[in-house]
Amino acid sequence: MTDLREALFAQFRRRSDPPQWPEERSYYADYTLWWLQPTILSEVGPALGKLFAQADVSVVMGTVAHGSLLGPLVANHLGVGFAEVRKGVRRASDDDPWLTRRTPPDYQDRHLELAIRRSQLRPGDRVLFVDDWIASGGQAIACQHLTHDAGAHWLGAAVIVDGLERASTRRELNVRSLINLRELDRLL
Repeated sequence: MTDLREALFAQFRRRSDPPQWPEERSYYADYTLWWLQPTILSEVGPALGKLFAQADVSVVMGTVAHGSLLGPLVANHLGVGFAEVRKGVRRASDDDPWLTRRTPPDYQDRHLELAIRRSQLRPGDRVLFVDDWIASGGQAIACQHLTHDAGAHWLGAAVIVDGLERASTRRELNVRSLINLRELDRLL
């Protein structure tokens, strides 16, 4: 785990676009280099899965796009399936029912519609949510509601970076992470 954390730190950057006067320069997190590193890709799924090793997970859930990248890596490690949650879903047919939820405001103050096919979650499933980064918790909260709507049990959220400011949200979602945002901020 120490080697993985060191690799994640080493491949993390803060970037900025040139400022547009009169606005000031704004910085954003760039972790796209993570996905270029075979060692990160091979180790991150098991590392996230180990955060909930004793939880008896029956399905891993993740949102498009990075949750859909990481979720199968975790599911493969745990020997379970993966349920993909889509954003702004366009239903291709009416014969497969969907569960939908609208998120609370995210870090950009947007509300998103998240949806999952009803057939992907069964009553009694033990669901682990996986994502790369949690900032406001909005998507995880909506996924927690989707889990309950399906009659499944929410185990928690395994994320690479925990950037939550509210401890109550962290507790409510049972968030466990590989890195806390404060650790990344100290590097810069």
